[in-house]
Amino acid sequence: MAFLHRILERKTQELSAARNLRSLGDLKGMIREAPAVRPFAPALRQEFGLIAEIKRRSPSAGEMRPANVEEAPGAYARSTAVKAVSVLTNTADFGMGIEELARVRGLVNKPVLRKDFIFDEYQVYEARAHGADALLLMANVVNREQMRPLFELTRELGMDVLFEAHTREEIDMIPSGATLYGINSRKFMASNRWYLAKLVSKLGGSKSGAGKDFSVELDTFELIRHLPKDAVKIAESGLKPSKLQDMINLGYDAVLVGTSLLKAPEGVASMLGQFEKAVESAKPAQSAVATGN
Repeated sequence: MAFLHRILERKTQELSAARNLRSLGDLKGMIREAPAVRPFAPALRQEFGLIAEIKRRSPSAGEMRPANVEEAPGAYARSTAVKAVSVLTNTADFGMGIEELARVRGLVNKPVLRKDFIFDEYQVYEARAHGADALLLMANVVNREQMRPLFELTRELGMDVLFEAHTREEIDMIPSGATLYGINSRKFMASNRWYLAKLVSKLGGSKSGAGKDFSVELDTFELIRHLPKDAVKIAESGLKPSKLQDMINLGYDAVLVGTSLLKAPEGVASMLGQFEKAVESAKPAQSAVATGN
């Protein structure tokens, strides 16, 4: 997966620069002064809702609308549908550094997730030092042996872990004791040539697919049937308001949305309003799914 490998190479360089700037001892000192953890998993168990994301760009979708990025924290703080906020902290590929985590946390009264390519304990301490309440561990980034110690350290620091998987094999890698499972429908491309060939095939030689993101495969969400029954289940990537009912019917507790909010030409608040209406209209069906009726 050359595409992902290049991201991880850049992240390794970013991590090296962070170590030179601030020692692990400095981070531990910052943790003693960090704000108390806001419970992340409990915020998602109460009722179906959103984890709303903040980023300035992404490798798959390009630049977000600057006005939307600026307005997002306030819109998320006011929204009854937003249960938690995800902050991308990968500067090279998503345009936001770790400092943004503390800034956003100060603007919202909801739990905050550090979303990044995390594979080293330094990044775990870094997350808590900057106010994270939870962090993301991706099964296509860390192997089974790495996951357990990172999971345990995160819990020692009081944070929750959202484990992300794209396949059945990755689900099986997630350690026992995990509470939060995310199924991500986005497929990191192996190469530009592979992606171009898939794009041309999907378009069928026409322009009918303009604006679509063919790195997303929504059928992936069917993997929920392989998750533990009592887990908090989160659907990630490629979701529009019209798809929320489908996610509830499948048994998801929340969806993580970012690009559709941050690229919306009508503005982040307007698009968030569409998600809020979809969540509200889905509540009766959610109750029926929960009770088995």
